[in-house]
Amino acid sequence: MNDQPFFRIDWVIDNLDVLAQATIEHIVLTLIAVIGGIAIAFPVTIFIQRRRRLIGPVLGFTGILYAIPSLALFAVLIPFTGIGLLTAEIALISYTLLILIRNGVAGLDGVDPDVLEASTGMGLSRRQRLWRVELPLATPVIMAGLRIAVVTTIGLVAVTALIGQGGLGFVIIVLGIRRQFETAIVVGVLLSILLAVLADRGLVLLERALTPWTRARTAAGPSASSEPPVAGSTLGAS
Repeated sequence: MNDQPFFRIDWVIDNLDVLAQATIEHIVLTLIAVIGGIAIAFPVTIFIQRRRRLIGPVLGFTGILYAIPSLALFAVLIPFTGIGLLTAEIALISYTLLILIRNGVAGLDGVDPDVLEASTGMGLSRRQRLWRVELPLATPVIMAGLRIAVVTTIGLVAVTALIGQGGLGFVIIVLGIRRQFETAIVVGVLLSILLAVLADRGLVLLERALTPWTRARTAAGPSASSEPPVAGSTLGAS
């Protein structure tokens, strides 16, 4: 029978270096997956939003990837990519695509056609209109998808401990569950939750920085326009 206390603070203090390393690894694995997902999702979103017939098939395919259980996906990938970082990141990236692409398309579709027509009338090229008008106006919806993708990935990273990665998943699964050590489980879960909360709050602040006109609208009241200046230098820089 296990007579040790449920939570051992002495173990936490003695293993701060292990917990710090696992936390850093968790952050790195998450960043690689999210950046990789954005690198794929951004051009795909722009491409299919201009070619409407492709939206259904692309979202359907990414939806299938999202629905595959992580262990099953690992089993499919391991014969080709081995056990390690590459397999973990391919799986993690695939889970971000549906969220990022779906929100990207929804954000671009939500731009007022009158605003697009006005920007075209002002002489903006298609590329200029995308960067100065469409993407800024779609930012709130895009950022909502990014927040979901980041928080989801932080949770999924733990599962990659089963193939030698995992960050805090190593603490939860290897040190905690396999050894039936409750302290490691509790600490690993709490640190994962803390990472998710901090990442989400950080992205909220980033969204506010990228959309200053929303704060101006709030300060001016509900009658104020929610549209940014179409050809403003600040908007172009963002």
